[in-house]
Amino acid sequence: MRLNDAVIGAFLLLFALAEIGYTATFPKLHGQPFGPDLFPILIGIGLGCCGVVLVVRGLQARARPFSIGASWITLGDWAANPRAVGNFIIVLATLAAHIPISEIIGFPLANISLLFVVLLRLETAWRPAAGLAIAVTVFIHVLFVKLLLVPLPSDPFHIFAPIDDLYAFLRGLIVNPS
Repeated sequence: MRLNDAVIGAFLLLFALAEIGYTATFPKLHGQPFGPDLFPILIGIGLGCCGVVLVVRGLQARARPFSIGASWITLGDWAANPRAVGNFIIVLATLAAHIPISEIIGFPLANISLLFVVLLRLETAWRPAAGLAIAVTVFIHVLFVKLLLVPLPSDPFHIFAPIDDLYAFLRGLIVNPS
């Protein structure tokens, strides 16, 4: 699937405007000529400039009738394959459902189950799919919760309690070797 650059540029420009608008709500630092909104505004300006360039390029491509990108959207060969369309829909549905499901049953169980469903749909055998879903979830949990200290939706069933205990033990060995 190929979208005309003008479509992508318009979305990028809208995102940049929304991001700049949101950063205007950040608190100001007393006595400083800049605050926590400076860097996000600079990024938003850069994204907005890129969006404008893409819109101009996309409109120029539409002016040439037989060039690549002359239509707003061009579907690839995969769009004629019902299985490929189903895979696309399943991936989008699991991405959209991940946050609400995680809030209800916690990140570990939601991530393992949704990843397992996607892998099965993509014709992975069930044993490798289960192992990969568990391994990826453990990796994400350790990386975000333990190393980066980013809170993920809680684990009401305490699935990761042994992993958390092992991490605390290993960290104690590294920090306080005795």
